[in-house]
Amino acid sequence: MSLVEINFDGIVGPSHNYSGLSPGNLAATKNAGKVAYPRAAALQGLAKMRHNMELGLVQGFLLPLPRPNAGFLADMAVGAEADPALTAMAWSASSMWTANAATVSPAPDTADGRCHLSVANLVTMPHRSIEWPDTLAQLRVAFGNTDHFAVHGPVPPTFGDEGAANHMRMGTAHGDTCAEIFVYGKAGGPFPARQHEQASRAIARRHGLDPARTLFVEQAPDAIAAGAFHNDVVAVANEHVLFCHEQAFADRQGTYDAVRAMVPGAEIVEVPASAVSLADAIASYLFNAQLLTLPDGAMALVVPGECIETPSVSAWLDAMVKGNGPIRRVLPVDVRQSMANGGGPACLRLRVVADPATIDSRFLLTFEKLESIAAVVDKYWPESIDPADVGTPHLAECIEVARHFLLESQNLKELG
Repeated sequence: MSLVEINFDGIVGPSHNYSGLSPGNLAATKNAGKVAYPRAAALQGLAKMRHNMELGLVQGFLLPLPRPNAGFLADMAVGAEADPALTAMAWSASSMWTANAATVSPAPDTADGRCHLSVANLVTMPHRSIEWPDTLAQLRVAFGNTDHFAVHGPVPPTFGDEGAANHMRMGTAHGDTCAEIFVYGKAGGPFPARQHEQASRAIARRHGLDPARTLFVEQAPDAIAAGAFHNDVVAVANEHVLFCHEQAFADRQGTYDAVRAMVPGAEIVEVPASAVSLADAIASYLFNAQLLTLPDGAMALVVPGECIETPSVSAWLDAMVKGNGPIRRVLPVDVRQSMANGGGPACLRLRVVADPATIDSRFLLTFEKLESIAAVVDKYWPESIDPADVGTPHLAECIEVARHFLLESQNLKELG
């Protein structure tokens, strides 16, 4: 069986808007009330997928969830006299950030030799807590081959779980047995710590991970307070490389020592606060990048364009590439619509190491399929959404029609 890393990007949904629903996500709250551009957002996401495919990487996708979420509105008894905040929750397109869809443990790491996925409960933010049933249904179609995959429901909502955004995997190669690193929060100043330690430990147990290759690390409270609401805003790992900010972890040296002891040949690429402040790292989403192994074995960092526009970040990246470190290329992409709502290139993707032949092929992208999705987006996605439009019947119908034609174009109508 040929195991490769596949990035499953979320297609930005037609209800993409800026309602500012996530305290602690500084971009989302800063841009609350601004006009959003769903069509441009989706096309930017598709362009990023094309960019990575042109690098020779395997690419998958996940679909936007049904919006507006009529079940949520009914449960909350929202009728004609709509509550604007509850309505906005039901319209949120936040499932586009598939790094929060689930935590994934590939087959080489698990006791039963299957790839395990646990859907995230996302209970900390109300608008995200309603995602998991539809996400779970989609995962069970995409990864429905039970000889190779085990797809689990969420951990109990007593313990918040935000998925792969707080999980890293390190080892010599994607297809080898690796160490899995779970990052949780305990405190974050004015903002909630979204990943609970007990949620991470429950997932490690249900996935059948070897305790000797499993690490639980506390995220630095200062990082959460600064706006790093997930670990992937201050750290990202790929194979033997950990790329992180100096202030990412509560016990910096202890974390590094544990990683080096668990991962043979581990390299830690640390960005010092003296070169790039936490504020600049979070504003530019330097670490919410895709750290990827290219077909020739070199590592590349796919960063948002904001990194190149932030002087301290751009200067550090230039110096890094000129050095002799493990990350050899920096590749900027335009995901500005997602960035304005608090999600960079890494937020938009869920990493799954598997044999592509074991996955439902409808979720694996080809250039032809990419063009068909782009054609639907061009024709049916709203060009713009003002938050004042959220909740209007005409826009609701447009959004539902757009998703219907996307599902039809990809022969996935069972997820309607």
